[in-house]
Amino acid sequence: MSDHPISLASQRKQLRQQRRKLTVFQQKQAERACLSQLIRFRAFQQAQHIGLYLDAFGEIRTQQIISYCLKHKKKIYLPKICSMNQRLLWHPISLHQYQAQRFSRHKLGMLEPMQHRGIAVSKLDLLIMPLLACDSVGMRLGMGGGFYDRTLATAPQKPFRLGLAHDFQFFPEVFQAQRWDQALDALLCPSKIRSFKRHLRSTQCL
Repeated sequence: MSDHPISLASQRKQLRQQRRKLTVFQQKQAERACLSQLIRFRAFQQAQHIGLYLDAFGEIRTQQIISYCLKHKKKIYLPKICSMNQRLLWHPISLHQYQAQRFSRHKLGMLEPMQHRGIAVSKLDLLIMPLLACDSVGMRLGMGGGFYDRTLATAPQKPFRLGLAHDFQFFPEVFQAQRWDQALDALLCPSKIRSFKRHLRSTQCL
């Protein structure tokens, strides 16, 4: 681990491009590997209310995970940006709704639920979220919109925060964290799951 925090500002574009260049075969392999590990992960096994995302920019795909959860009677919630405060609200989705692809496209490019009423992130047991990069102590670097950071700042205790990423998105160094950045409890990659001490990290960043 490096003694000095690193800045990823210059690498953001490269990471985005690397993610988008993955082939359909590579994406399907990564998704299968992540699901295989996820179903053995205690936080997932115990969770009944799970927040997930709809992939749109080369993130780990979530189709198999969503289908698995719904078929095993776990409640799935998808994020929608609240225009008033730029935070995320979480909308429940049924297997029928998911299969029918009843979503609208946000101006930033991602798909969102069409419902208008959602719940706060603190009502979830587990939040599985995308990211651009993650460092060795669990600090999450997002796409730059700050939606997850603003949302999670309102819920310091619950839910359990699980990042979902390709192996090349994990960095063994430590990032230069901003005070508003939100850390993860664990990171799920195709090769392994890494656990972090989030509350200790959050205290160090104050």
